[in-house]
Amino acid sequence: MTTLYTASVPVFKQMLSALSDVLNKAEAHATDKKIDPAVFLQSRLYPDMFPLVRQVQIAADFAKSVPSRLAGIEVPAYDDSEQTFAELQTRIKNTLTILDSITATQVDGKETLEIVLRPNTPKEKKLSGETYLLNYGLPQFFFHVTTAYAILRHNGVEVGKRDFMGAY
Repeated sequence: MTTLYTASVPVFKQMLSALSDVLNKAEAHATDKKIDPAVFLQSRLYPDMFPLVRQVQIAADFAKSVPSRLAGIEVPAYDDSEQTFAELQTRIKNTLTILDSITATQVDGKETLEIVLRPNTPKEKKLSGETYLLNYGLPQFFFHVTTAYAILRHNGVEVGKRDFMGAY
């Protein structure tokens, strides 16, 4: 049976772990080819898109914020200061630790919970917990994980679908 928990926390953990592995391959590729890691970290698919480092930051943000909001707990804040592969790995590890602390009991049954995005702004949006997860949170998360993968693949890092998917 699919629940809000099973559709969120395990999926975020799988994909963040896979992203961590992809970043490890990118760092090794940079070392092997004598490429400054900053070249990858600041690479973009298009000039108006965020660079790799920001894509990873945002993916981690969605992975921690979506289940936290569903669980009714405060969303941990990060300072978005990462500039190295090691710092991005720490961010992913910290996010996985947060996900490990969230239980099914905290998340399941929150389908009708009202989630308010950008409160008290002209962009305020109110969503049910189910809509927030399935129609907003997961698509946002996958967009940023996919874009991070695509940036690295575009820059010659030898990764494929198995790398993107990780272990499941």
